[in-house]
Amino acid sequence: MLAVSSLRCCHVFFSLVMATHLLLTSRPPAAAQLADQATMAALQQELAVAGWDSDSSGYCAWRGVTCGGGADRPVEAFELPHRNLQGNISLVSQLRSLKRLDVSGNSFRGAIPPSLGSLEALQFLDLSMNRFEDRIPSSLGGLKDLRSLNLSNNVLLGEVPDELRNLARLQELQISGNKLSGRIPGWVGDLADLRVFSAYENSLVGVIPRNLGSISQLKVLNLHSNQLEGGIPDSIFRSGNLEVLVLTLNRLNGSLPVSIGNCQGLSNFRIGNNELVGSIPFSIGNISSLTYFEADNNRLSGEIPPEFAQCSNLTLLNLAYNGLTGTVPDMLGQLKNLQEFIVSGNSLGGEFPKSMLRCRNLSKLDLSYNRFNGSLPEDLCNMSRLQFLLLDHNSISREIPRGIGNCNRLLELQLGSNYLSGVIPPEIGKIKNLQIALNLSFNRLWGQVPRELGKLDKLVELDVSNNQLSGCIPPELKGMLSLIEVNFSNNQLRGQIPIFGPFQKSPRSSFLGNEGLCGDPLNSDCGTLFGSDYDSDHHKVSYKIILAVVGSGLTVFTMVSVVVGFFMLREKQEMDAKAAKVAGDVVVPRPQIAAGNVFIESLKQAIDFESVVKATMEDASKISSGTFSTVYKAVMPSGLIVSVRRLKSVDKTVTHHQNKMIRELERLGNLCHANLMRPIGYVIYEDVALLLHHHMPNGTLAELLHGTVQAEYEPDWPRRLAIAIGVAEGLAFLHHIAIIHLDISSSNIFLDSHFNPLIEEIEISKLLDPSKGTASISAVAGSFGYIPPEYAYTMQVTVSGNVYSFGVVLLEILTSKLPVDEVFGEGMDLVKWVHNASERGETPEQIMDARLSTFSFAWRKQMLGVLKAAMLCTDKTPAKRPKMKKVVEMLLESKDN
Repeated sequence: MLAVSSLRCCHVFFSLVMATHLLLTSRPPAAAQLADQATMAALQQELAVAGWDSDSSGYCAWRGVTCGGGADRPVEAFELPHRNLQGNISLVSQLRSLKRLDVSGNSFRGAIPPSLGSLEALQFLDLSMNRFEDRIPSSLGGLKDLRSLNLSNNVLLGEVPDELRNLARLQELQISGNKLSGRIPGWVGDLADLRVFSAYENSLVGVIPRNLGSISQLKVLNLHSNQLEGGIPDSIFRSGNLEVLVLTLNRLNGSLPVSIGNCQGLSNFRIGNNELVGSIPFSIGNISSLTYFEADNNRLSGEIPPEFAQCSNLTLLNLAYNGLTGTVPDMLGQLKNLQEFIVSGNSLGGEFPKSMLRCRNLSKLDLSYNRFNGSLPEDLCNMSRLQFLLLDHNSISREIPRGIGNCNRLLELQLGSNYLSGVIPPEIGKIKNLQIALNLSFNRLWGQVPRELGKLDKLVELDVSNNQLSGCIPPELKGMLSLIEVNFSNNQLRGQIPIFGPFQKSPRSSFLGNEGLCGDPLNSDCGTLFGSDYDSDHHKVSYKIILAVVGSGLTVFTMVSVVVGFFMLREKQEMDAKAAKVAGDVVVPRPQIAAGNVFIESLKQAIDFESVVKATMEDASKISSGTFSTVYKAVMPSGLIVSVRRLKSVDKTVTHHQNKMIRELERLGNLCHANLMRPIGYVIYEDVALLLHHHMPNGTLAELLHGTVQAEYEPDWPRRLAIAIGVAEGLAFLHHIAIIHLDISSSNIFLDSHFNPLIEEIEISKLLDPSKGTASISAVAGSFGYIPPEYAYTMQVTVSGNVYSFGVVLLEILTSKLPVDEVFGEGMDLVKWVHNASERGETPEQIMDARLSTFSFAWRKQMLGVLKAAMLCTDKTPAKRPKMKKVVEMLLESKDN
């Protein structure tokens, strides 16, 4: 009986189990998702992700959410990068089946939630480019199945926790761009599957682990900009799989391992700015894929290995400022892809390496500060792509070849401090593109300064000092419209210094050492040399100077009076507004809308004019304030978000010129260019005009560069360059249709959802007062830091002034610095700080944002090209600034490079 009873009990239990199983497996998918449904509903409310439907039962269809198969369909991927999200991300840790989590490029703050360490199924975790702070949570060591961990570009502190040693399956470990300290843990070398290890731009100390790469298949190792010491471990080359090695800006010593030749797939080798010694191993020739080799600013010795010639893909070879000796191997002329050959600051000798002329793609040849001798070949410029020829501080002798005139792409020519003799060949005047410098100083040149140099209208710096030049300074040099720095000192020149702005503005030292020279800036009287006729003319010039000074004083007085009057009027309007508010505390009358229109038919039903007006009366809605307007965010009853720009009216402009203003708004609404922000409508009431625009979700360029989530933590140079080109093209279009912008600044450049730049406040002068032209607007035009220097005297807004303001924007993009900041010092702004860099002994690399310029050689080269354009745009002389069409060409050329 007991046996039968037991048998019946077992049968009943089995039947219950089967029934439960059938019930669970047959339930509908919507019910099966209850486990993650509550979590996703909470995340929807916490993160407010645009596009997520309120129907929580369908979260598997939401953008960035991927669910698994089967009846349960759990959330397996949560990927929402670059969505400007913020809030509590720790809720994600409740999605127990999650395999991929990517919330990079958002606005998350605070500590990384330790609860993320409970996601046992997680394989991919990317929290980079946020503002996470504090230490890396040790709980992340519990992610046993993790393959990729990216915590780069946050504000993380402290040491790398030892608990991460448990991530045995890790293939990518990226912790760059933080404030991490301590040593690189030795267990990193024990990660057998490690392919990528990136920890650059931290404060890491100690040595590179000796076992790094010994058992792994390491392909990318980037540790630049730390404080690492010791040698480069032989182990990282042992597997032969290394493709990228970047160790620049550390304190590494020792010699280069011979085993480097094992890595035949190595393309990028950068070890500059360390303390490495010894010779470059001959095994370098085994690396046929080598593209960049940078070893500048070390203590390397020996000769340049001819085996470099076997690296057929080599594009950059930079060995500057070491202790290399010998000659340049002839075999290097076989490098058909070589673009930059830089060996300055060594002890190399022999005759000029003519073999390098066979490198047809060479754009930069820098042999400066060495011991090269002999003469320069007549066919020096058979290299049609040569842009930089730097041969100064050598022992090169004989004449400058007349074939130098064939260097039609040359931007910089440095031949100073050699033993060159003969005359300056007039053919140099054919090098129309010469911009940066022409330096022939400290040689043995004689004869006259050729008048053909006056054709170099793009040249910024001319130095012919310390030679034996004679005769007069030719008046044709007045054609050098871009000239800023000149030096004719210590020659045998005579006569009057031509009356030419760049000459008179130069220091006296630029002309000293020429006993026969007279005139400004030497403050010497030419009358004693040329008789009384000159003295009479000199007095005429003096009278002109006096008149100019008086005129300038009157202009400045007028300008100050206009500005004071403007602000007095503003203060009166504000006082009247306050009085009206006090009087109407009980009832605030709703303003009567006089006119309004929406240009886009599909938006007419979505925009409510009263809601637009109401938004401009609430300080909480204010987004930004410029010279001529204030921008507000307005939410329509339909849910549509628009930007509202309230114009700052002067002298009842709107009341007196309402019809003209409406016609002007209609015209602006019809402007068609991808980089101009056109109004989508307007509202006019009393003496107020409101312009309606599409809401820009990514804010302004100023916010991208200097905002709370600072872009310098994100290696985003391609985006910045695309923005610069877009703004330049928009300005070029405006200038083409004869429109001058009054306030070019990074705050007036808005970014749409794809970071496409849109220029705001287009020809706003005609809206402020349609009866006047752009050039006669009676207000201070421009934002502080962007106003061209000539505006203080002319009070005229010009095309060249627009170019200057855009140049300031370019410098912001390159440096990530504000146009005006106390860090530059008293009386110094961004433009002066950049232009005075050479006086401080700083290189362009020290000016530009190192987070971008050290990321890759290609980026740095593009940035240098943009820097040249910015320098030309911000020239203090308006006539020397390029047209915007030319600026666009320069930026596109930089991008192609």
